[in-house]
Amino acid sequence: MASKIAMVDFNKCQPEQCENGVCLAAKACEKKLMKQLEPYEPPMTHASMCKACSDCVKACPFDAISMKVI
Repeated sequence: MASKIAMVDFNKCQPEQCENGVCLAAKACEKKLMKQLEPYEPPMTHASMCKACSDCVKACPFDAISMKVI
């Protein structure tokens, strides 16, 4: 059975443009499954735990997050 997960396009991701380098998509992840290790670093997803709510997709101003079917 196919499911969806959030994926980060690192070519589009611009955390330095987010306020204080804190990724808006990571902040929007209610389950905290998308995290930044440090400000100004791109976020990482916990793909196996992603609930495909797409809150992170909506929050990213650079369209760097998308939902992919796995």
